[in-house]
Formats: sequence, structure tokens, C-alpha cells
Amino acid sequence: MTFPGGTHDLWMRYWLAANGINPETDVDVKVIPPPQMVANMETKSMDAFCVGEPWPQRLVTKKLGYNSLTTGELWKGHPEKSFSMRKDWVDKHPKAAKAMLMAVMEAQMWCDKDENKAEMCEILSADKYVKAPAKDIVERTKGNFDFGNGRTLKDSPLLMKFWREEASFPFKSHDTWFLVENMRWGKLPASTDLKKLVSEVNRSDMWKEAAKALGQEAAIPKTDSRGVETFFDGVKFDPENPMAYLKGLKIKKA
Repeated sequence: MTFPGGTHDLWMRYWLAANGINPETDVDVKVIPPPQMVANMETKSMDAFCVGEPWPQRLVTKKLGYNSLTTGELWKGHPEKSFSMRKDWVDKHPKAAKAMLMAVMEAQMWCDKDENKAEMCEILSADKYVKAPAKDIVERTKGNFDFGNGRTLKDSPLLMKFWREEASFPFKSHDTWFLVENMRWGKLPASTDLKKLVSEVNRSDMWKEAAKALGQEAAIPKTDSRGVETFFDGVKFDPENPMAYLKGLKIKKA
């Protein structure tokens, strides 16, 4: 996976634990830079990985393995990357921070238009970015998955989203899940004040201001919570009662 406590680490751990495998004792979970994932599979120095595209597709294209699932199957509509800035810098440069956020949001809107997918993938294929053939990037951005084991998805709603379906909005309920999962694996103390930490770090207010400045008032969700989330194994996470979720998990370090 890509970073301790990061999204791919947590996806991997959740998937393993849901299938009865303890990621703390039954396997070695290690950090590998994304561009090196496929090479490590080729040299057989590791057995599996969890990482964003296009590396899963590259593994299939090179016939080195298969994809067990796309993370949208693990948790439909899950959040992924975050745009983060230091608090002291934002406080000192509020206009610049807002302008940068607006630029990211405009890029998200552009990337989510189907007619821009081909150009987006050509840009990403450059050496200074992903450094992978555009043909290995573009199909999955359209929702077309070849898992390499005979299983395929065509026009799947599980394609990566950037703006549509509230994909850009920083739901505080999602922050809460990530914090609880980090508590689950001992990366954060059990005494962590979830509401306090989320309220300090999550600046959904800035997102709303930027959206209004871009004329996107209609894209602003009614609340900062997306409500109860359901995972592939049927487990539910209620952001209003996160400790009940943590207590109910069978495999954990906490």
C-alpha cells in the first residue's frame, strides 16, 4: 500500500479483516511507491497491492496478475484524495487559499466531463505525471474494467468521480470513518476526540464559499454528513455513533 494510515492502507486492511485475515499478524503490510507496485509484482517480491489507477490496469495489461475488486465494490461512493493546506498558511493567506481551492474544483468539473476523458488521460500519461500509456488509463475512467481473470464491468457506475455525485465535497462523516479506522489499527489513541479533530481540520465552510464563487450553489450538500455508510460485507458505519462501529469489528488492534 502507499502510506501508513492512508486510504489504500485502510482499504487493504478492511478487505483482509472482513475476510478473516488479520493484517497485523497474518501478513506483512508494507509501503511501496505506486509506480513501483507492478515492478514488485513482476519480481515476485510481493503478492498483492492496493493502489489507485492506473497501476491495477497495468498489472492486468502486462499479464502479471489480476484485480480482485475495484474499491468502489468494497465501499460504493467512497472518498479518496484530499486537498490539504496548513492552517497557519490558510489563516495568513485566505484569498490565495480560496483561489487554489476554486482552481482544484474547476479542474474536477472539467475532468468529470465525458468529452474530456481522452485528453485528461493523454495529459496524465506524460513522464512528469503518471508515466503510463493513456490506453491503460482511459477505459477505467469510463467505467470499463477488465480485472484480468475473466471478470469485466462495462459502463460501471463505480468509475472514478471528481465532481459529480458530491464527490468533491469534504463530508465530515467521512473524516470520522478514517479516524476511527486509524484508531482501529492503533495509529491513533482511543482517547482521540473525533468531533474536535474533524471540526479543526475539515473546512467544508471554505468549500462552500468557493462553490458559491464559482456559481455552484446547487452542488452544496444540505449537511456535512452523508449519513450511514454500508460496506461490501454488510457492516454499517453510523457517524453519529462511531464507537459502536469500532466495538463491533471482530479483527482490530484497538
